[in-house]
Amino acid sequence: MSKKVHEIRKLLMEHHDWFKNSIPLIASENITSPAVDEACCCDFSHRYAEGWSGQRVYAGCKYIDQVEDICMDLAKEYFNCIHADVRPVSGVVANLVMYNAFTSDNNGKMCCMSIVRGGHISHGPRFAKSGREIFGTAGTTRGLNIEYLAFDNDEMNLDIDASAKIIREFEPDLVLFGGSVFLFPHPVKELGDVAKEVGASVGYDAAHVAGLIGSGFFQDPLREGADAMTMSTHKTLPGPQHGALVSNREDLIETLRSCAFPALLSNHHLHNVAGLAITLTEMLEFGQKYHKNVIENAKALGAALHERGLKVLMEHKGFTESHQIVVDITDYEKTIGLGGDIEKLLEEANIIINRNLLPYDIAEGRHYQNPGGLRLGTSEVTRLGMGKSEMTDIAEFFENLIIDKKDPKKVKDEVADFRKDFQEIKYCFQTPSKAYEYLKFF
Repeated sequence: MSKKVHEIRKLLMEHHDWFKNSIPLIASENITSPAVDEACCCDFSHRYAEGWSGQRVYAGCKYIDQVEDICMDLAKEYFNCIHADVRPVSGVVANLVMYNAFTSDNNGKMCCMSIVRGGHISHGPRFAKSGREIFGTAGTTRGLNIEYLAFDNDEMNLDIDASAKIIREFEPDLVLFGGSVFLFPHPVKELGDVAKEVGASVGYDAAHVAGLIGSGFFQDPLREGADAMTMSTHKTLPGPQHGALVSNREDLIETLRSCAFPALLSNHHLHNVAGLAITLTEMLEFGQKYHKNVIENAKALGAALHERGLKVLMEHKGFTESHQIVVDITDYEKTIGLGGDIEKLLEEANIIINRNLLPYDIAEGRHYQNPGGLRLGTSEVTRLGMGKSEMTDIAEFFENLIIDKKDPKKVKDEVADFRKDFQEIKYCFQTPSKAYEYLKFF
């Protein structure tokens, strides 16, 4: 065997072993079931299927078309909509489809939440207002002129009155809701009505909360006024890394289709479409229970950390209504450090989280590489079978490391022992045949 092949396999195994002994709390991640893994490893990964189902540029697609049709039907059922495009290869590409459909070709305009207050880099302009280059997707790829909606730091949500004023004055082509730090439902109905006043379309980036929405939690953007909702498919929707776009506007279907292919896509990672189809069957079967527990675990983790002296944002609103919580760790700047330092400390103990900007970090002179906050998510630990009591255990690990300054090597051993009881993926078909049986009779 080639030395490089041996090295790669060794590294892969070391990674797997590491995560089997870790507590994964990154809000952008989840874990796929064995049935989804099997679908993603099928021969579809070798094939091409440019175009829409039934209208392919390539031959050899008769089974690919059938699986993609089933995947679209399952997405329409799960999200209660009339149009679903499961071809985007990521949430960013799904957003680009939406930008193509809803913004002007030259000097198009969009209102959205700023990156430093929780917006995603795919919403960002080419240049920040200071003139510093940030290369956000919307500005760099589509050339959009971005005006940020107003944000209420105390409520960790959009300020309705101030944002309405911005929309009326800026008159954008598109008003976009959603983001990466996403604790509470956005005011889609209230600000969507204002968007319509100025002739703007309304979009919703559900990358983080798609599973919560599909299972009937958080909010219902398509009923609240969104013309289209985009998503990645591997966060609260626990599927393969892919993207999708859904809409309830029949008059927009052909536009949305053509703004995906040939505008942005060639082949679209067909094996992940198959995996997404299995994921959707799982969520139709188990999603309501799973996502209820995800939200309850996030609230419980927030409360447990707060009880141990950590400053979890939004105590007055129960910390969160999603899978995420945000922790302000600036009190520990002089003793341990800021977000980047604490991220490394926790990683040494096999607790995997990500540092995150707080809404007021930039004003305080802090940078994203070492910000004042941590963002924690409960999607993956919930799918591993953890409940509210385990959220208390996790909070104790944080207390040991951040407050008590316990040796991370000792905590690492305790974390590994803790994980021994949580190795099986829950809220899924336990054998692949059950998943395929469900698909067969859909």
